[in-house]
Amino acid sequence: MAKLKTGRHTGAIKTHRQTLRRTLRNRVIRRKAREAAKDFLESLTKDKAKSPKLLSSVASTWDKAAKKGTIHWKTAARRKARMAARLAKAA
Repeated sequence: MAKLKTGRHTGAIKTHRQTLRRTLRNRVIRRKAREAAKDFLESLTKDKAKSPKLLSSVASTWDKAAKKGTIHWKTAARRKARMAARLAKAA
């Protein structure tokens, strides 16, 4: 991108660049959390002995996503609670 003279819309251009970076970061974080959750749900049906350990890693992943602002902290809490309930029901 060519260097622009300072003007009214340069702030909007910078904000757009920031949004692109944040969107990419959030997408990666969300994908990791969803994949971890999917692995946990598969372990409930296949390998129940491994499930409690996976639950803690899934909870950690959701907490990290909430800490970075990718998802709301109450969303992370709700998802962790639902996963724990599924583990308790399966056990």
